[in-house]
Amino acid sequence: MRNKKPPFEITEAALSEVMEISELVGKISSTQNLSTSPILRRQNRIRTIYSSLAIEQNTLSLEQVTAVLSGKRVLAPPKDIAEVKNAYEIYDHLAELNPYSMDDLLLAHRTMMQGLVREAGEFRSGPVGVVDNKGNVLHFGTLPQYVPSLMEELIQWTENSPFPLLIKSCVFHYEFEVIHPFADGNGRIGRLWHTLLLSKWNPLFAWLPIESIIHDHQAEYYAAINQSNAQGEGTVFIEFMLGIIKEALTEAINEQPVAQSKEEVRWAKIAAFLRMNHIIQNVDVQNLLDVSPATASRVLNTLTKEGKLVKMRNGRYWAYKLAD
Repeated sequence: MRNKKPPFEITEAALSEVMEISELVGKISSTQNLSTSPILRRQNRIRTIYSSLAIEQNTLSLEQVTAVLSGKRVLAPPKDIAEVKNAYEIYDHLAELNPYSMDDLLLAHRTMMQGLVREAGEFRSGPVGVVDNKGNVLHFGTLPQYVPSLMEELIQWTENSPFPLLIKSCVFHYEFEVIHPFADGNGRIGRLWHTLLLSKWNPLFAWLPIESIIHDHQAEYYAAINQSNAQGEGTVFIEFMLGIIKEALTEAINEQPVAQSKEEVRWAKIAAFLRMNHIIQNVDVQNLLDVSPATASRVLNTLTKEGKLVKMRNGRYWAYKLAD
């Protein structure tokens, strides 16, 4: 199998972005708890899933996605709910995937698209075209008989090329969309694999919601793909995605709280828990703050007196919710 370099150029703009991203990664690695905070990980993972699926016209809101992943009943199209559950399952096993394994790529597609398409976990057997919302054909995918060999070649190049993984992940993302190897789900798998590749460069990327920034710039995302298609090489898309990665890192750094007291840290954890679960009990606070039942009770009573929580009966036990 050839190890052919996909067509792209490393521009001064791209090199500048790479340098800035590397500096930001150094900052965030030393100051941010992205890879260790369970609450922050869950929040960012939910944002990632919501955003990646919203790009594909999934109708669930961020609140509904949160509810689905918390086991709550949501009134929404079954297909959209299944997309959320499938996406969470594969993102939850992201660390177990080998980005250079064709079998793992097919497994990811099978998990992401199970119950949604006939060819889940299989390369497409027919031709496919990408159309805009007006029905105009934007791009024809590679003929199906060439898909397996081109994907094998792309994976091998990504694994063996001496280019930095930061660059190679962007190249893979673009070339994957050009090949369009699956009948459906190419966008969400392409973004998943980009995240997977970046996480092998630095684990913090497994929890950085890059898809959320792509969703904010969805029109530009497709414009960058279309412009690269028109030029026959991926330079424009690479520069665009490097900008997206830089913006995601900058946002994460800007969201870091200033130094907080013990009480402020405890309140932040409880408030974040309640945004996900709506009510909290003494045992939840014990686990969340790693404190005794008495301390948990004292914390809850103090927050209730401060007007931050409202106490209510929940069956045999007292529970608390955020004050209106």
